[in-house]
Amino acid sequence: MVLCIATDDSHSLSRLSLKFGASLKSCRHLLENAKRSHVEVVGVSFHIGSGCPNPQAYAQSIADARLVFEMGTELGHRMHILDLGGGFPGMEGDKMRFEEIASVINSALDLYFPEGCGVDILAELGRYYVTSAFTVAVSIIAKKEVLLDQPGREEENGSTPKTIVYHLDEGVYGIFNSVLFDNICPTPILQKKSSSEQPLHSSSLWGPAVDGCDRVAEGLWLPQLHVGDWLVFDNMGAYTVGTGSLLGGTQACRITYAMSRVAWEALRGQLLPAEQDEDAEGVCKPLSCGWEITDTLCVGPVFTPASIM
Repeated sequence: MVLCIATDDSHSLSRLSLKFGASLKSCRHLLENAKRSHVEVVGVSFHIGSGCPNPQAYAQSIADARLVFEMGTELGHRMHILDLGGGFPGMEGDKMRFEEIASVINSALDLYFPEGCGVDILAELGRYYVTSAFTVAVSIIAKKEVLLDQPGREEENGSTPKTIVYHLDEGVYGIFNSVLFDNICPTPILQKKSSSEQPLHSSSLWGPAVDGCDRVAEGLWLPQLHVGDWLVFDNMGAYTVGTGSLLGGTQACRITYAMSRVAWEALRGQLLPAEQDEDAEGVCKPLSCGWEITDTLCVGPVFTPASIM
């Protein structure tokens, strides 16, 4: 077994130590009970939670794990696994970059678990790998205008201010569940480009459920949108499609795979035999990213995960 220890995740958006993890004070007792029960404890795991802005939390947890390793070794357990958990950022613009966290982790590992110490280091990089790989497109299925009944508030023309409520075909009980679990506020990208002269309106986005909690985003200022318009949300790869629920007969979302032509051309030569190359040209044509600059590239292709909508 692996002993999961609690962490200081007080600054994380998703705090797993509220439910999981043993305190350092209880670790010796647990290790002793495991030994008496003939249960072999082979390592330590922890999870800082998602959205942690303080990389030093990883360093402290690695130091705590070292103490637990020493306790276990003293009691006769053969400790050789350290699991650093997950929650690592996977998109540009995060408050804390993955490289900064990795630098702190590597320094702590060099100090407490140096190379050659016989410990296997593991990490759970699901969020890091898949966050930016998915882009979600949802359509507006209903809209209504709601008056903001606040005394003393009037617009310049003397009318009562209003907000526009848009209902989407997906909500927080489906692919937008990160609103509940990660406390994020998704910002939509408009499929139809609006002119700078088009007025913006106070707006909010809601899911399809008949539930006051199915609120995707609020406090947005958007141009006038209509039923049938599409909104796009990027960086939606983690904990979205896989954890979404089907509510009220809603159909599962359709997934379309796309790859830049640069990556496709590079991969095709490795995946398809040379004699099939010409035949395959008319059979399988990938979607082409609008930003591709194949003709002007002066470096080798970069292999990036396929974008998924």
